Amino acid sequence: MKSIRTLVGLVSLGLAVSPALAADLKVGVVDGTTVLEQAPQVEELRARLEKEFASRDRNLTNKQKEIRRLEEKLERDGVIMGERERTDLERKVRAKKREIRRQLDEYREDLNLRRNEGLQEIQRHVLEVIAALAKRQKFDLIMRSEAVIFAGKRVNVTDDVIKMLKKEFKSKKR
Repeated sequence: MKSIRTLVGLVSLGLAVSPALAADLKVGVVDGTTVLEQAPQVEELRARLEKEFASRDRNLTNKQKEIRRLEEKLERDGVIMGERERTDLERKVRAKKREIRRQLDEYREDLNLRRNEGLQEIQRHVLEVIAALAKRQKFDLIMRSEAVIFAGKRVNVTDDVIKMLKKEFKSKKR
């Protein structure tokens, strides 16, 4: 019973002091998902990765087409082929499928690794931009929107962060 009274007393004291502290506290909220969706740096990363992996993608697509042609030939001519010829072709198709599966796995792994490296770099940069915004606009606290149950438009600085990223991106392109 005594612990309940103590808890109620502490909560009451906290509620009485909170408005005084909150009056001087400038808080902001950032939606990280929206920032990453609209940041031009992310689009540039996508384009760079697409260009970097384009030749491997074309190569894999050509190999898949080759396998399809071999499978069609096997289906079309398998009945009239000799048993040895058909077995050799089936073995060749299986070997090519195994090889392309391995190459596709390597491709996806490399692409994901490069994408994650790039996104980590962008996320670090976004945090730097948020910190600069906080200092410039004299925020005491900026939180991720994912950690907040409710935030009004007045405290949402997501658009300001995106504007800063776009401005910075344009100035680097010049």
